[in-house]
Amino acid sequence: MALILPVKGKSPAWGQNCFIAENSTLVGDVVMGNNCSVWFNAVVRGDVNFIKIGNNVNIQDGVVIHCTYQKAGTTIADNVSIGHNALVHGCTLQRNTLIGMGAIVMDNAVVEEFTIIAAGSVVLENTVCESGFIYAGSPAKKVKAITEQQRQMLEQLPKNYVMYSSWFTEEEE
Repeated sequence: MALILPVKGKSPAWGQNCFIAENSTLVGDVVMGNNCSVWFNAVVRGDVNFIKIGNNVNIQDGVVIHCTYQKAGTTIADNVSIGHNALVHGCTLQRNTLIGMGAIVMDNAVVEEFTIIAAGSVVLENTVCESGFIYAGSPAKKVKAITEQQRQMLEQLPKNYVMYSSWFTEEEE
């Protein structure tokens, strides 16, 4: 069973049809919508500020989501995919975004809708990543506009993760 811990009277809560992996950790002021998944070894730690997560969000293996005390909560909108081993800290991720594997998004950054943060990129504090673009590098810079195929992928990927998570919650036949 996942490690679910209250902090200062606030306990993690999630909606319907969510998959929480057995070795993941949810702590404190974490509110998650429906059809979300928190994968193996992921940590969502709302101990020092809030973490608000929409619907159809996948938090892949090894991801860490945290925030900054009295300064920066974390807000994640609907249909967001956060790739393996990414770090999301005190920022805002708008709908239909992808945070690539191993990427870091820091305090008060805003990743606008339909934006891809490339694997291994570092989005510095207070950066606004404009809608419809790929950002890459350290520090992350706007590289190019997303294609129609990438836009469709940003809409489809969260649906795929809802399907993947169902494999772990189906009853054995």
